[in-house]
Formats: sequence, structure tokens, C-alpha cells
Amino acid sequence: MLFIPFINIKEKNITLPSVVECMQNIQKNSISCVNWPDSYPSAPEVSFKIAHNGDNVFIHFFVSEDEILAKVSEDNGAVWTDSCVEFFISFDDSSYYNAEFSCIGKALLGYKKGQLEAMHAETPVMNQIKRYPSLGYGTFEKKQGGFKWDLLVIIPVSAYWQSGLESFKGIQAKANFYKCGDHLSTPHFLSWNPIKTEKPNFHKPEYFKELIFE
Repeated sequence: MLFIPFINIKEKNITLPSVVECMQNIQKNSISCVNWPDSYPSAPEVSFKIAHNGDNVFIHFFVSEDEILAKVSEDNGAVWTDSCVEFFISFDDSSYYNAEFSCIGKALLGYKKGQLEAMHAETPVMNQIKRYPSLGYGTFEKKQGGFKWDLLVIIPVSAYWQSGLESFKGIQAKANFYKCGDHLSTPHFLSWNPIKTEKPNFHKPEYFKELIFE
């Protein structure tokens, strides 16, 4: 179980520095499960902080890896092929959302219910999601070296457009957090909560873990 603390920050005061300050005493959580060690043993250092103010959920990812890639230039593109962090959440037992972010803040937001085909959020919804990448917003090809980058994402409750949520306060949900990079020279597939499948597959809500929003 993960408890998500409430931070008292007003909408008009939301900036990168103000959110970072409000979250400075919140613990980091590791994304460190190497679920397929025989095929994909690579394990960059990845962690996140998470909080909410009722209207928004704030997730600050921290990554240290030997290669970075950011080719995808549009939202709802194949961001998982770049250096990518992800947050999947379910507010019920029949559906879930997958929010995926490249290291330059390009995002994908999907909604999947049962056996139905996944839906992607439309542009007005995507534009509501704020992203603050330390690497900037410009695309680039593969770069090797020792890279430390972070990404703050701010997802409003309205972005979960299929669920009719009015606030995150007091909500119980289930979720998982991930780090991947399918097109890196050495791909990796890390999770916060373990996944017990034969091959890499993050779309497994049965392995989500409980979240409680303060």
C-alpha cells in the first residue's frame, strides 16, 4: 500500500519551484523490480515522489541511466520507445488509465475497460497535463554517458475523463509505476510493484498495488 499525502497548494501558485518545495519532505519510492532478469537485466536507478492537492496529482520522477533517447515529438505517440516513465492507475475493478511520459515530457494517456479497445485522451485533455522535464522539451537521438534527469508531471483530476472524479481526496485506487525504453541500445522494463508474467507487459492491473489518497 502507498499513502499519498495532501499538500496545500493553490492552483494559482502551482509552479515547478513551489511544487518541489511542497514535496521536499515526501519520501521517494523506488522503481526497481527487474521482472525479467534473464532477458532484460538492465536496471537504471529510478524513484518517484507522489502527492496531491485534491485537484491534481503530482508525480516527480528521478532517473539515473547510461543512455537517453527522445525521438517522439507528439503527444500520444510511441513515448515508451524513448527514455520513459509511466503511471498506471485504476479507480475501479474494471478499467485503468496508462499515463506514459518521455524524458522530454511528451505524454500518452490511455483508458482501457475490460476487453474493449483502448481509448486515447484527446488534445484538450492532454493539454491539461503539465510536464516539467529537466532535459528540456527538444527531441534528440541516443546519447551515451552518465545521465541524471527528473520529470515533474501534474495530472488534474479532470484528465481521468472517463471516471467522473471530482477530487482525489479520500480516494482508494490501485496503481503501478514503471520505467522503460524499448528502443534504447539495452532496453529495460522496471516496475514499482512486481509483475509475474513471462514477457514484459505493463498492462496487467492484477499486479497493481493499493493507493490511498489523504
